[in-house]
Amino acid sequence: MSAILHTDSSESLVDRYQQVRQQTIALCAPLETEDYQVQPMDDASPPKWHLAHVTWFFETFLLVPELPGYQRYNEAFETLFNSYYNGVGKPFPRPRRGHLSRPTVAEIFEYRAQVDDAMVRYLSGSPSEEGLFKVEVGLNHEQQHQELLLTDLKYNLGNNPLKPAYVSQKLDTRVLSAPGWRGFEGGLVEVGSDAAEGYVFDNETPRHQVFLAPFELASRPISNGEFIEFIQDGGYERFEFWLSDGWTHLASLGDDRWRMPLYWRQSGDEYFEYTLGGERRVDLNAPVCHISGYEADAFARWRGCRLPTEHEWELAAQDRPVEGNFLESGSLHPVAVSEGESVSGLFGDTWEWTSSSYGPYPGYQSFKGQLGEYNGKFMANQLVLRGGSCVSAVSHVRATYRNFFYLPDRWQFTGLRLARDIT
Repeated sequence: MSAILHTDSSESLVDRYQQVRQQTIALCAPLETEDYQVQPMDDASPPKWHLAHVTWFFETFLLVPELPGYQRYNEAFETLFNSYYNGVGKPFPRPRRGHLSRPTVAEIFEYRAQVDDAMVRYLSGSPSEEGLFKVEVGLNHEQQHQELLLTDLKYNLGNNPLKPAYVSQKLDTRVLSAPGWRGFEGGLVEVGSDAAEGYVFDNETPRHQVFLAPFELASRPISNGEFIEFIQDGGYERFEFWLSDGWTHLASLGDDRWRMPLYWRQSGDEYFEYTLGGERRVDLNAPVCHISGYEADAFARWRGCRLPTEHEWELAAQDRPVEGNFLESGSLHPVAVSEGESVSGLFGDTWEWTSSSYGPYPGYQSFKGQLGEYNGKFMANQLVLRGGSCVSAVSHVRATYRNFFYLPDRWQFTGLRLARDIT
């Protein structure tokens, strides 16, 4: 197992548990009952399912094996809200999560309340070391699903012709900082985590050495205005900038062929995008988001650059504080960095695509037991993203954190930052 994030007392651990759980409820506060049921695509899940699944996690991996006398809320939930843990049982098919009107939303909230009451009793006792570890996994897991809840909900609302707002918000409009580059000598560097301090996921370990050639990393992410230049230069029609697999994917989309980032539309000479605050004109100075790995790579080639590797990105982030536009800011959308701000902080606004395939580090060991299915089984055919986004909890992000998605995926808050070799 990975390291445990120790707390000063059982009370502080209970407080943290309740804070994370309450944050999920707070994110659902603007929803109407109808919103909880919709599954906008196979890769997304209804809010109702997210609420139940994170609760299922604590019930299945902690309460059933660790709390004497605990009785499951409903035996059928073991199947309905299992995501992909084959070691636990046969999960209900993901594409059909939105087909079920029952259990009701009210029953899901009752389910959460029962599990929360039991978890407080458990945490107020003398949890085992293994139990404390599972609590940390569960809390980090719920923070991941808070982000997924928002991105899945945005896909639902953003594809509704009414373009309804999730919340009322006013985004900052600021002056875009001048582009720049930060150079790195490279050489033999250490990346990853040894889990000696604080909680990390198994895929961040172990700490190990890699060799990097000298490189430069852009001082800020690519903006919407810069991405529009790519669009207007025929970037989506010029095969020479696209990976073969990406060009084939574009052709496979037919009438739905991409011509701009997800949630964008063009009207005359203007571009509009859907945000969680409703549709508005594209802020030319804000970081571009909702682009696939294919689009990020094509843009980088069009600019005569490349995407950074995940190790280059991590080296640049190692000496930087985890500060930026996160969930706590309330913007729920990327914002431009003001002129004069240090923009090499790398964190927040959008997850940044790298060119690195998602795979195990040398000496990688997955979590023990049933939790071994958490990360390792997905180490194929995906790219690593770094840095967190405007809907990530700041406490959940660190320099070693490895997010991962398939190259065609666009519904997450994903953008890019350029890199280039020093010759």
